[in-house]
Amino acid sequence: MFAYILRRLALIPLTLLGIITLNFLIVQVAPGGPVERVLAQVRGLDAGATAAFTGGGGDTAGGGSSYRGAQGLDPEFIKEIERQFGFDKPAHERFILMVTNYAKFDLGESFYRSIDVGDLILEKMPVSISLGLWSTLIIYLVSIPLGIAKAVRDGSRFDVSTSYMVVIGYAVPGFMFAILLIVLFAGGSYLNWFPLRGLTSDNWETLSTWSKITDYFWHLALPVTAMVIGGFASLTMLTKNSFLDEINKQYVLTAKAKGLSEKRVLYGHVFRNAMLIIIAGFPSVVVNMLFTGALLIEVIFSLDGLGLLGFQATIDRDYPVIFGTLFVFSLLGLVLNIISDISYHIVDPRIDFEARET
Repeated sequence: MFAYILRRLALIPLTLLGIITLNFLIVQVAPGGPVERVLAQVRGLDAGATAAFTGGGGDTAGGGSSYRGAQGLDPEFIKEIERQFGFDKPAHERFILMVTNYAKFDLGESFYRSIDVGDLILEKMPVSISLGLWSTLIIYLVSIPLGIAKAVRDGSRFDVSTSYMVVIGYAVPGFMFAILLIVLFAGGSYLNWFPLRGLTSDNWETLSTWSKITDYFWHLALPVTAMVIGGFASLTMLTKNSFLDEINKQYVLTAKAKGLSEKRVLYGHVFRNAMLIIIAGFPSVVVNMLFTGALLIEVIFSLDGLGLLGFQATIDRDYPVIFGTLFVFSLLGLVLNIISDISYHIVDPRIDFEARET
């Protein structure tokens, strides 16, 4: 298993290079860009962000050579903007410089924020980790026992009644639950029990340790609840169907015929096999919860996390932030996939990835 992990780790740089290359090529043919945006601002075509251009250095991709907003502007002024954004170099030079910097974990500087992309990601990380970690933990703690109980009691009144909750959770998106929670509990129309914005209170630094912990979970209560309600349905049904599929197999009938108890059969034989498909989806669940699934939740509850950062960077064509977050997300996803394989082996030692490769 150790040799397999080393081979997988060795493939990470090549995989990251492929991901970055593909997205770099897509950006080259995408319309618009930071230079075009600044030229539009200069001509008064973009009234919403007149102070966006700060002269931040660019060492990543983007842009084009023809700007629709450049009519009537001094060509030297346009060249100066291109130089400050880093677009005075050919695309292949920008790409080589970007890859070289990424190899040193230098993610460049945001075009509009005058801050290092790595520092920007670290600044937003606590919000996304808080939402993703607690939501994923609660979803798994609720969905797996509930799915197992539904499989064991398949067709019973308990199974039917809980299926109504699952259907509602599956059909209604998480942001709708978020709005409902705000209306009910955050001063919308009824109660005012929970705060509406931020991860902590303004006086958090002055609070005691216990008060800081309480304040932290007080702010997380509604957004995490919204994400859990919107996310537990799929995993519950996956768990139920996976266990049902195993329960009906011949080896389970044989184990029961030998006189083993229901609990011994369920947790000694069925659990190990049924959990494999659930473990397989764990990396994608974590990445989705951390970076993409929380986007609307972050917006609704005014939480400034990575999902909102990536969305704003895409709108603003802030290419250092786009490629920096893509690099970090891809790296994390690849590492989580390796952890998933290790979890496979821990749950079922019979799975030997090295033997399959040989």
